[in-house]
Amino acid sequence: MTVQNLMAAITVGFISIALANGSAMAQATTSQPVKAEPTGKDKDGHKHDEKKESKKDDKKADSKSASTAKIGEAAPDFKLTDTEGKEISLAALTKSGKIVVIEWYNPECPYIVKHHKTHTTFNDLHAKYAAKGVEFIAINSGAKGKQGYGKELNTEMKAKFKLPYPVLLDENGEVGRSYGAKNTPQVYIVTKDGKLAYNGAIDDDRSVDTLGKTNYVSKALDEILANTSVSTPETKPYGCGVKY
Repeated sequence: MTVQNLMAAITVGFISIALANGSAMAQATTSQPVKAEPTGKDKDGHKHDEKKESKKDDKKADSKSASTAKIGEAAPDFKLTDTEGKEISLAALTKSGKIVVIEWYNPECPYIVKHHKTHTTFNDLHAKYAAKGVEFIAINSGAKGKQGYGKELNTEMKAKFKLPYPVLLDENGEVGRSYGAKNTPQVYIVTKDGKLAYNGAIDDDRSVDTLGKTNYVSKALDEILANTSVSTPETKPYGCGVKY
């Protein structure tokens, strides 16, 4: 055998070994078991992936709620009808000299239940500040057919929560998107001159049952009423995604 023939044979051998190893690795990779994500069933017995649905809901809220509401600037005006059929306007409230606390709301969200049933966070705030010229309103931007949607349900839950202020229905999500509302509860405070002074979480505990040590809304209201600037004008909201 010539040197050229010997080298050719060696090269062919190396190529054959490499192809065989590649085939074995591919088989080993495809044979690995796929770890299943936790699933559950809805009330009709259909399976659903809880983790994926939660992430999908948050992404929808993020993509559909490009904020135009900015701290220190005029808060977007709106006119909405509450569960009792009364039209409420932000401009009318601020013109009457009211500081306005807006709570984004979904009565079936566990974080709303935390602050309206497990604890009476918002009712307590209303009791403390209503006589000081602070108006509270809740806005539900849930779309038709989504969790927490509908006049009937919101009327019922307003009574169960003993909510002392109106729940406004924003079913097309226009007002929610104009504020960039992503979570329930997410809170905005508008001063009596119509400017946005606070945007974010109700407090500093993101759990579903425990109250935080700092209530950001109470702190901001105290500062506004004292005619001082809000020391923490923005925080990261937590809760359920708004059901646009």
